[in-house]
Amino acid sequence: MKGPFPRPPAPATATAPGDNRFFTGQLLIAMPAMGDPRFAQSVIYLCAHTEEGAMGLVLNRPLAKPSFDELLRQLEIAPVPPARRIRLCAGGPVDNARGFVLHTADWTGEGSLRVNERLALTASLDVLAAIAGGGGPRQGLLALGYAGWGPGQLDAEIQQNAWLTVPADERVVFDARTDSKWREALASLHIDPLALSAAAGHA
Repeated sequence: MKGPFPRPPAPATATAPGDNRFFTGQLLIAMPAMGDPRFAQSVIYLCAHTEEGAMGLVLNRPLAKPSFDELLRQLEIAPVPPARRIRLCAGGPVDNARGFVLHTADWTGEGSLRVNERLALTASLDVLAAIAGGGGPRQGLLALGYAGWGPGQLDAEIQQNAWLTVPADERVVFDARTDSKWREALASLHIDPLALSAAAGHA
């Protein structure tokens, strides 16, 4: 989480209210026929989606190492052990040495980007210090790396039925049960993955 905050392709506010071309703040759910093994059965929270591209965090790829305590030691953030912890996940194949905290918008700090009225994204160390001290946002997760798409790339993938889109449920976003998150996200659309065809349209 050191270094400048890598800005998403454009601020989330660039998406006009009611513009259904863009899915900022929604979940992407990989279709069963997803050809890219990096995203097979993945659930991604879209932090930004505009004409300039898209940026999101994979929510269901847990990291065994480092632990939250180990990360605090590496970053020299006290106290260790912390008063509270958040889970760590592999957020995507881009810039995976950099950390992003996706969290509820009841807390924001310097460098925080509000995705919408409910969630925000922070890449500065103050959010980790707040959490370690027992404060900070009500809910959060730390992702190392992110998923990124160039202009029109994600739009084309959605049209090709690589992804389903669904409004983000905070419970799904922050649920620690990552092994069931893909099925849980599909269930929010009342879809059984066993019956899902690769030819189905997006939500």
